[in-house]
Amino acid sequence: MTQPGNLASTLGELRASGWASVPVKEEIRRNAVAKIAAGEQLFDGVQGYERTVMPQLENALLAGHDVIFLGERGQAKTRMIRSLIHLLDEWMPIVTGSEINDDPYSPVSRYARDRIAEHGEATHIAWVHRTERYGEKLATPDTSIADLIGEVDPIKVAEGRYLSDELTLHYGLVPRTNRGIFAINEIPDLAERIQVGLLNVLEERDVQVRGYKIRLPLDLLLVASANPEDYTNRGRIITPLKDRFGSQIRTHYPLEVATEVAIMRQEARPASVGDVQVTIPDYIEQVVATFSQLARASSQVNQRSGVSVRLSVSNLEVLGANALRRGLRAGERSVVPRISDFEALAASSAGKIEIESLDEGRDGMILENLVKAAVLAVYKERISPDQVREVIGAFEEGIVAHTGEDVASLDEARLVEQVPALAGPVSALTKGDESPAAVAAAVEFVLEGLHLSKRLNKDASSAGATYRSRS
Repeated sequence: MTQPGNLASTLGELRASGWASVPVKEEIRRNAVAKIAAGEQLFDGVQGYERTVMPQLENALLAGHDVIFLGERGQAKTRMIRSLIHLLDEWMPIVTGSEINDDPYSPVSRYARDRIAEHGEATHIAWVHRTERYGEKLATPDTSIADLIGEVDPIKVAEGRYLSDELTLHYGLVPRTNRGIFAINEIPDLAERIQVGLLNVLEERDVQVRGYKIRLPLDLLLVASANPEDYTNRGRIITPLKDRFGSQIRTHYPLEVATEVAIMRQEARPASVGDVQVTIPDYIEQVVATFSQLARASSQVNQRSGVSVRLSVSNLEVLGANALRRGLRAGERSVVPRISDFEALAASSAGKIEIESLDEGRDGMILENLVKAAVLAVYKERISPDQVREVIGAFEEGIVAHTGEDVASLDEARLVEQVPALAGPVSALTKGDESPAAVAAAVEFVLEGLHLSKRLNKDASSAGATYRSRS
């Protein structure tokens, strides 16, 4: 980022410019008020929280609270925390050379106080961008007080300074984020004796380093995240620390399939490469999102560990990648994922879902059944029985359909010519896309829906699948 050329360079110029110093929480509150009054969202890229999490977060910021986000993995906790920097002013003045972002009007470190005492109004001023006013620490059991608060720097002592000299201190992450936002992810993993070291930060707003008779009154917003299970499993947040957080906000997974689809579209990496175009129709996206929603409600899935939205994103990416690989092998330049491509989801789902099963080796079957349930749910929503009545009749008259990875899109699309009744439901799915790839994907979806509805038989093998009449 390029610093504007009209910013003050000395303390005297800063005073003359009329710049006023405000606490960081007041600064965030002021900018949040402006966004809310303008009808703008506080953050971009966070979806599904408009009526649940966001109002609570807005209340917390307007109240000047430190915040802890409580929720399972993959619920955008870290993204929201990092997005808070956009509520800071773009540029902030500090005493040049200060390690803890000393306010030129109210310096707290020995270094800054000495500089101002020596140079007065000629003290040099540096400007810090808001992206540099954010500090973050992933809590781990080996995190020490020195990491967070500070420690004696042996190099400075070796240079001839006395141990009692405040200038021998090496500041930790918290003081270095003075006048900014400091975040601790997975805070229950922090040893309890280290959590005690944060009590003063949250209440008295200062830190003390070892036996030094110093007090650093810090100005910061402290934000933390935790998984609900962490309160009782790997660790816990000590009661005095929980009491010092002003607001605790519970996050959640997308409540609706449409929200999950919107997140997938936002986060998934495009599958197209070179001149091979991969198009994922909305009904296929809906199946992927429904798969995740069903997994979150399944008794065979460990709900304590959660089913992250990353599952949906990864599944959509793998589905597109499998379709791309199939298209490259077939020499096709336009590719659309089919039902047969859903077999690839086993690899992208296995590591993100914890199956609870007494029988060894049932994980694959449980995932397969979830995919089938998702396909059936979307099929029933998209296709009415009246649309496929004549299709079933055609199969009862002897039509047999072959599908699979080795069947070219053009060959599968020709099924519409053999069974004209397929044109109606296929057209409802393709929405005007008459390319062989789109038609083939829709045909396979309709046939699989009929099979899962127990209207057609399906013989599956490593070579593909064959659909035929049940009679």
